[in-house]
Amino acid sequence: MKSINPANGQIIAEYAEHSSDEVFQIIGEVNQTFLNWREVPFQIRSEHMHRAAQVLRDKKEEYARLMSMEMGKVIKESRAEIEKCAWVCDFYADHARSFLEDEYIESDASRSFVSFEPLGTILAVMPWNFPFWQVFRFAAPGLMAGNSAVLKHASNVPGCALAIEDVFRKAGFPDNLFRTLMIPAGQVEAVIRNPLIKAVTLTGSEPAGRNVASVAGSEIKKTVLELGGSDPFIVLDDADIPACVVTASQARMINAGQSCIAAKRFIVVESRLEEFETQQTAIMQAMRVGDPLLEETQAGPLARMDLLEELDAQVRQSVALGAKLLTGGKRREGKGSFYLPTVLSKVKKGMPVYDQETFGPVSAIIPVKDEQEAIRVANDSDFGLGGSVWTRDTERGIRVARQIESGAVFVNGMTKSDPRLPFGGVKRSGYGRELSSYGIKEFVNIKTIWVA
Repeated sequence: MKSINPANGQIIAEYAEHSSDEVFQIIGEVNQTFLNWREVPFQIRSEHMHRAAQVLRDKKEEYARLMSMEMGKVIKESRAEIEKCAWVCDFYADHARSFLEDEYIESDASRSFVSFEPLGTILAVMPWNFPFWQVFRFAAPGLMAGNSAVLKHASNVPGCALAIEDVFRKAGFPDNLFRTLMIPAGQVEAVIRNPLIKAVTLTGSEPAGRNVASVAGSEIKKTVLELGGSDPFIVLDDADIPACVVTASQARMINAGQSCIAAKRFIVVESRLEEFETQQTAIMQAMRVGDPLLEETQAGPLARMDLLEELDAQVRQSVALGAKLLTGGKRREGKGSFYLPTVLSKVKKGMPVYDQETFGPVSAIIPVKDEQEAIRVANDSDFGLGGSVWTRDTERGIRVARQIESGAVFVNGMTKSDPRLPFGGVKRSGYGRELSSYGIKEFVNIKTIWVA
């Protein structure tokens, strides 16, 4: 596996892949470790997880730089990602015991209760866009619940994958409780079918989710899928435009637009359209695009050249179908896979930027007549991961939010994940939940115990 810097195309490092025999051996070792780990008291698990948080903070600069070099995230966002990973470790270290306490329920028994017990070894198939966060938001609750884990990370961030494994080792977890499998996508099916793998969690594309769910389903194994998103950002007629435009641009440009929950479809009531378009275009034009390791950079490169080419094709096809290009719409000259911040207006159904997920710095502005049309357009999508509603009337915002087909809707705020709140989608954005008390219960046996 090659780690290639998307800012300049240079090879950072090369890593040997695991053979099929090595994969089989690793899974066996991880499962053997689980048999002991599930008996370890919560207090001991918690101490290890708190130490993992401290390792992340102590080595924040090293891990942030690695992340920025492997997939192009700007260094400030990389540091913030490491801090968020430490937060989720501390959160589950503090709350896992209470989340998984026996739940007593009155019945015809003298005693009846629900016990939450670990499943075993969980396979995590994770993406490159948030290479630390996506892993830790599964691993922290998963390990605290008493499970073990193997990670198949995206092939363009192998350095991050191995660094995460090392975090748990440095924190004092058993050596084989969490292991990274250095394998290509073609070997995932064999791992899922391994009888020692008890469940699978995947964050990634819709095709990847479909394939993993199909294989896991044939083996009757639990899956949690967090897939794509085409999040609506609804601007109603009473919105505070200057405030919401700043957030709109931030929500679109985080991670150079390479986020499942980035705002992508900006659904704006016509009476506020010109004001919104003018201000967002100005902000996007002023974005500093460049070397992700420089403190002043606001947007780095896309993670791979093929991703840039796919995004560019979506923009060009949309313009050919009548979308108006207000700024950007092309690759930046020079080395690296940089795409200029882009704003498209007059977007309508049938255009790629309306119908598909755009994974990059492209804002698609869709004009609507009123609130009801805004709701209809927001729901006119195969995806349902996140969204936001902007209005000066909070109760109106909540009423609209209840009508949006999505796993999360934020009123007057940017859609984001938070360890305290459940995270996940509906429709083709997947199923199951991560984070909060709901996330830790996805990979446990919810066992009823009835006593006469």
